Amino acid sequence: MKNLLSLFLILTILSCNSPFTPKPRSYFKINFPERSYQQFDRPGFPYTFEYPVYSEISKDSTLFDESGDDAYWINVDFPEFKGRVYLSYKTIGGSSVYKIKTDKGYKDSLVKNTFDGLKDEAFRMTFKHSLKASGIQDSAFRTANGISGVYFNVEGNAATSKQFFLTDSTKHFLRGALYFDTAPNSDSLAVVNEFLEKDMTHLINTLKWK
Repeated sequence: MKNLLSLFLILTILSCNSPFTPKPRSYFKINFPERSYQQFDRPGFPYTFEYPVYSEISKDSTLFDESGDDAYWINVDFPEFKGRVYLSYKTIGGSSVYKIKTDKGYKDSLVKNTFDGLKDEAFRMTFKHSLKASGIQDSAFRTANGISGVYFNVEGNAATSKQFFLTDSTKHFLRGALYFDTAPNSDSLAVVNEFLEKDMTHLINTLKWK
């Protein structure tokens, strides 16, 4: 009995001093759908593009003004991945309503949409994520359809990782932003971001103005 007790104590001491190697963090395997696209060409809309068959088009429920550009604000939803690409459209030369802070609180202010103003706003909306992002890269491009724009790649654990805007600089301005309905985690979302980035690129390259 004494010998067994001594052996147990020795094994306990050795196990406490043995090296420990933690297992690497793992994530659920995701089976991505086969890529296939369909046309978005809703009557009255100033643009058309192709979007995945495994996504859905929805209207932004926070917008109620159907008489202006708000009527052309839509979302491309990816229910399987809890992701959404917000698409907001504004007419260059038109007007937008912004909330302005005053001594008596906030009030609506009507502001004319200029190309430079909309472009600066797109950069400002993206770079407001700088506090959480480890880096933001922007690159200008021009599609085969003759549409120019800027693509933003937001690195790190920011709420959004991909944003862009498309324009003809005279009439049309469309901004897009990818968000997920989950806590930002660049590691766990990396493969999904990579998959959806190709769909966003397809949307960009197939977009045409009417």
